[in-house]
Amino acid sequence: MKLFSIVIVYKGDPSAHILKAGYDLSSISFFQRGTAQEFITFTSRILTERTSLGARQSVKEAEYYCHVFVRSDSLTGVCFSDHEYPPRVAHTMLTRVLDDFAGQVPKSDWTTGGEVTKFQGQLESYLAKFQDPAQSDSMSRLQSDLDDTKIILHNTIEAVLQRGEKLDDLVDKSEALSLQSKAFYKTARKTNSCCGTSWG
Repeated sequence: MKLFSIVIVYKGDPSAHILKAGYDLSSISFFQRGTAQEFITFTSRILTERTSLGARQSVKEAEYYCHVFVRSDSLTGVCFSDHEYPPRVAHTMLTRVLDDFAGQVPKSDWTTGGEVTKFQGQLESYLAKFQDPAQSDSMSRLQSDLDDTKIILHNTIEAVLQRGEKLDDLVDKSEALSLQSKAFYKTARKTNSCCGTSWG
C-alpha cells in the first residue's frame, strides 16, 4: 500500500489552482518522476473542477486511485494512492490535512492564484504518517461522521469528465503539460491498452 502525493487545491472560478503539494515518488523511476508529478498536478486540477462543493470521491485510473474532497469553502484535498490503499483512510487524512491547512493559512491567501508560502513540509509529514493505513486506521475510526459520508467510486477518470470530453483531448489542449509529458502519456496509453501496465 502506497501514498504518492497530497495536493491542496483551491476550487476557484473558472479554474482551480494548486496551493500546496507534497510528493513521495520514490517508488517511481527517477526519470519518470517529473512526468508523474506533472500528471498528478494536472489530474488534481481536473478532478477539483469536476467535483461539486461538499463532495468526496475516489476515482480509479489504471492501478491508481485519486481521492478528492472539496469542502464547502472550495478548499480541496487530493491524494493519489495505489489501488490497495483504503479510501476511508485517504479521506480521513484529507479531512485532517484541510482542517490543519485552513487553521494555519488565512483564507485570503487561498484566492491569490498561486502557491502559498506557509504550511512548509507538513504535507510530507502527513504522507509519512499515513503511509501505513493499518497504523492510522485506528485514528480514523474516531471520525464516525466519515462513515456516514457517501464516497463515490468511479471505475475510470473518464467517468468524472464532463459529457463529451475525453482525457486525451484535455491532455492535448493542456498548456500545463510539457511536450515530453504529452508524448509519454500517449505512449503509456498505447502500452496500457495492450498490456495493462501503467506509469508506475
